[in-house]
Amino acid sequence: MSKKNSVVKLGILSAILGGAYALTNYIYKLTSVPVQHTDESPDYDKAVTAGRMFIRNHKNKQDMYIDSIDQLKLHATYIPTENNSHRYVILVHGIKDNHEYNGIYAQYYLSLDVNCLLPDLRGFGKSEGKYVGYGLDDRLDIMEWIYWIIKRDPQASILLHGMSMGAATVLMTTGEHLPANVKAAISDSSYSTLKKQFAKTYKTMKGAILPASLVVAIARFIIFIRSGFDINDVRPLDAVTKSKTPTLFIHGDEDSVIDPLMCSRLYEAAKCEKQYCMILGSEHIRGVVTDPTNYWGKIRSFLSKTDF
Repeated sequence: MSKKNSVVKLGILSAILGGAYALTNYIYKLTSVPVQHTDESPDYDKAVTAGRMFIRNHKNKQDMYIDSIDQLKLHATYIPTENNSHRYVILVHGIKDNHEYNGIYAQYYLSLDVNCLLPDLRGFGKSEGKYVGYGLDDRLDIMEWIYWIIKRDPQASILLHGMSMGAATVLMTTGEHLPANVKAAISDSSYSTLKKQFAKTYKTMKGAILPASLVVAIARFIIFIRSGFDINDVRPLDAVTKSKTPTLFIHGDEDSVIDPLMCSRLYEAAKCEKQYCMILGSEHIRGVVTDPTNYWGKIRSFLSKTDF
């Protein structure tokens, strides 16, 4: 082999390895590096922004911290009711946001005399963490918050309510052995499995020329190496088959982010007491503003049939 050929082959190999490294870094950054919400990031509706301001400026809000099982400091904002209620809701936000997003929901629950706990998922807001957990590690964090409530109030009656990735987190949590204090769960726009959601998201991206199966396989490998978990284990679809928590499944029929059919499959797979609500004309997690009368009416009806 001539020296010239060796240099050419070495150059080609270096280019391939460099390209592979750049691709894996890009995929990891895109999928797993938490993106913090700022006031410069516009909300999709002014009611959501008003909810943020409601939380930020609430006179009774309290900053709470706990340690996760892997020793991360996790933050939540807690807003108690005025009447010493024993009812609590844990509101779980989605990706690229923080607890303030759930202000629009907290406003309503407080009007029903329900104490509100709004955690920042690991890596978001004021919680420590370097990667997006997609509900797998987060389910254990929500369990820690559940026991935090029970320790403060052994008579607590607890509702879990999550949006998007927060909804997946709620469903993954209900797949665990939960204390009797957890009375019900609401899943607003959850994916059924993370693997399918990754593939669906990639196919909608501009310039998606590689096979989705290849990109998902790369994502699975790099997330396992750098974040320490297997995306194939993020399966709310399996969790609902083990759940004993009455659950309301909500989705918008015009959701282009998470396929509404995923909600149907989750509902069909669930073995717990369950209800289903499709919000007509609603895009991703926008049912609360697209049709608030139907949204909250369905939630009130669902809760009236539980012990919450």
